[in-house]
Amino acid sequence: MPQLTDATASGLCSFVDASPSPFHVCETVAAELTAAGFVRLREAQGWPSAPGRYFLVRGGSLVAWSTEASGREAAPFRIVGGHTDSPNLRVKQHPDLESAGWQLVGLEPYGGAWLNSWLDRDLGISGRLSIRDGNTLQEKLIRVDRPILRVPQLAIHLSEDRKGVQLDPQRHVNAIWGVGSSPRRFLGFLAEEAGVDPGAVLGWELMTHDLAPSAVVGLHDELVSAPRLDNQGTCYAGSRALLAAVENPAEAIPVLVLFDHEEVGSMSDRGAFSDLLNSVLERIVLARGGGREDFMRAMAGSVCASGDMAHATHPNYPDRHEPAHRIQINGGPVLKVNQNLRYATDAAGAGAFALACDQAGVPLQRYVHRADLPCGSTIGPITASRTGLSTVDVGAAQLAMHSARELMGAADVASYAEALAAFLAPAD
Repeated sequence: MPQLTDATASGLCSFVDASPSPFHVCETVAAELTAAGFVRLREAQGWPSAPGRYFLVRGGSLVAWSTEASGREAAPFRIVGGHTDSPNLRVKQHPDLESAGWQLVGLEPYGGAWLNSWLDRDLGISGRLSIRDGNTLQEKLIRVDRPILRVPQLAIHLSEDRKGVQLDPQRHVNAIWGVGSSPRRFLGFLAEEAGVDPGAVLGWELMTHDLAPSAVVGLHDELVSAPRLDNQGTCYAGSRALLAAVENPAEAIPVLVLFDHEEVGSMSDRGAFSDLLNSVLERIVLARGGGREDFMRAMAGSVCASGDMAHATHPNYPDRHEPAHRIQINGGPVLKVNQNLRYATDAAGAGAFALACDQAGVPLQRYVHRADLPCGSTIGPITASRTGLSTVDVGAAQLAMHSARELMGAADVASYAEALAAFLAPAD
């Protein structure tokens, strides 16, 4: 397999451990891009006309691209998309609770979190604070990697049939963080951790994260055990692919877009339903001297790969999978097809990604969901309908999707990144 990227299983582990929230994902990717010569742009400022490597961040979303190798104003785009958010437990607006002598932090599920997997784990806190500075607002990222929170399981002796309990997301996922009759204010504690006046904190987006570090595991180190593989596996592979693509340029403009809020439907100012991607692509054309007609021509020739993780066939539940479409861990990237368009893949998109895998020298697997089970979705159909771009849904295989801890193949990290790199910079 040609090695265009330097994507590794250990590199993915480091990436995930550095990125407990969507805001930290963007910070991690931004640091890598800056080190590779990318320049951060602000949306409210004019953009340079000179060819170069650029990126912008909008909250928990990021877009990066390079115009170094493309001379035409109507040059098409090659886009890899993903999402920065993952299912978890998030902090409520009035988090301080008390019950039976315990001090609790009020939490609620975000996205389709597999709630049982969050029980009895040492949890930290991460996210961002909105802080008053005089008459202006400042943003500050926060990360507490101390085991301050824990959602305890009910003892088996107290369940009615010793088979556990059905978790109520309103009552059963609040986290213990202390005991006694003199509680601390949780937001006051976080303000001190962030080094700011508690009274200056006016808004927050805060979430829990599992403190157990990511690891390469298995008899022959053939697996990656980590939180948030869905979808930081794509964030990592996509960023490595972009860095490889700019060093092996093609005529098309390579673009990486990482959206926030996919797990809750993408309906936000920075989700896939927003104007983020469309506006950035048009401004790229305009900054290079093109007009509206050039933008429309560029879009007509562009292709997007919507990257998200895929379901590997579960060895304990093989009956839950389409029997003619087994997906193997370490079996290569996965092309995802759904006739009811829960995935955006059509024949043209499938061909484009299959060709990229062939050029990268990696095997390709094809996934179809069981027809009698509801199929999840991705940013793919949203991106296709919002932009009109030819879009294909792809991913890397994993188990335990939406669990607090997930599992994927160590070899798939590199093969996924290689396929995405070849997609961004196809051979002539």
